[in-house]
Amino acid sequence: MVRPTLSTTSSAPETTTVDVLVVGVRPGSSTDAAPSGDTAAGASLAPSAAGVVEALAGLDLAAIGVTGAKDQLVRLPGTGVAASSIALIGLGSATGVAAIRAAAGSAVRQLPQVASITLALPTDSAELVDAALEGAALGAYAFTRHKGAGTTTPTRGDQRIEVVAPADVAADAAVRPAIVADAASLVRDLVNTAAGDLGPQDVADVATGLAADLPLTVEVLDEQALEEQGFGGILGVGRGSARPPRLVVVRYAPESATKHLALVGKGITFDSGGLSLKPAASMLGMKTDMTGAATVLAATVAAARLGLDVRVTAWLALAENMPSGTATRPGDVLTLKNGKTVEVTNTDAEGRLVLGDGMAAASLETPDAIVDVATLTGAQVVALGDRTTGLMGSDDLVAKVRAVAEGVSEPIWPMPLPEELDARLASDVADMVNATVGNPAGGMLLAGKFLERFVGEGTPWAHLDIAGPSEHKGGGYGWLGKGATGVMVRTLIALAEDLQSE
Repeated sequence: MVRPTLSTTSSAPETTTVDVLVVGVRPGSSTDAAPSGDTAAGASLAPSAAGVVEALAGLDLAAIGVTGAKDQLVRLPGTGVAASSIALIGLGSATGVAAIRAAAGSAVRQLPQVASITLALPTDSAELVDAALEGAALGAYAFTRHKGAGTTTPTRGDQRIEVVAPADVAADAAVRPAIVADAASLVRDLVNTAAGDLGPQDVADVATGLAADLPLTVEVLDEQALEEQGFGGILGVGRGSARPPRLVVVRYAPESATKHLALVGKGITFDSGGLSLKPAASMLGMKTDMTGAATVLAATVAAARLGLDVRVTAWLALAENMPSGTATRPGDVLTLKNGKTVEVTNTDAEGRLVLGDGMAAASLETPDAIVDVATLTGAQVVALGDRTTGLMGSDDLVAKVRAVAEGVSEPIWPMPLPEELDARLASDVADMVNATVGNPAGGMLLAGKFLERFVGEGTPWAHLDIAGPSEHKGGGYGWLGKGATGVMVRTLIALAEDLQSE
């Protein structure tokens, strides 16, 4: 993983000797400081760089098309400042942490070949400095593993990024933002990797490697151990692949911790649909079906790196869902970890089977909360779109997860778990079916009702369906380009910090 060098500076921004000095611009006029032409242009320099405002005095923003809209970046020669050039980044009309994080990330994302950047944004508090540093680190991400030799790639790993901050901001201000951004980058790296290069054992190897220098322990259950310990869901899904399934358990357990957070991640390293085969076009992108497992791994690694005083256990339920002569058939019955039997009516509804095993195992340890993360249903995309995560589960934990997600600006929305859906899970031959064939109504909710049956009695639980938000397929916005987003890893880190504070 490549990463930028982050730091803060209290120097006047116009004196910093860097390749690009980034300055914020807002829509509308400003009474604080702006060239007279700004009022007519409907945009003004943010009041965070008085010396830069003076250097740009007389500049007609309208003439160069500057509006201050979110994500708009306009680059100018570095006239009157020590930097080689100036980049004006739109802040949009919003103010606060979310706007600063997005603007910093957007600017860095749009300056991929630049080796050194100073961000002179409205960062007059430690909280805003933290947001700018985090956004910048998130925006510096690039995935180059599969690029050929000689391909032009972003500077990224060689970037030096500093944020203009008040003199009293702590010297180690960049530590937490860097760790959080590293967690998101880990998810994005794993999810962007081609499925042929990342099977269940490969993910297990990554987890083992990450734990080597951290206070983490890793347990890898192979197919024999899964059989012996009753993980019928993971085994049933992985049965058709030449690459056998794995359950990876990553534990962070500081001695003084009094709270225990269990994280369960769906880890389908490639989803062909199994014998209920997907259409060819629908298989494209199915390397991303292990995003949940990558997310819970990255959040646990971040908790260890941050030294949080909370116990975190990640359960990575890993399998490759492939068609073959050994694959699970529609109509087969699987026995999951908690002894419940499932009639498989659709082998393409496999994620809930591996999650059921993971959640049942996590419940045996009676944690204070279980959160599962999964690219689970197309119905989530239909209901909530590509950027908003679906949230279900126990009322109190749902409220807590929603609050921390909103605090880190990750869109999320709570959904119901209606009792009437239980009837659609009824089976003539087993305790339940895994899917209702021919009835797509409430598909996201039905999956939640299935998972609910594998949570230990009395254990708070939240389910995150990230099917849409896990991957960005359009043009860039904020710190995100195309590809894996790392969604919800920042929420899980914030949730662990919240539990620590209790």
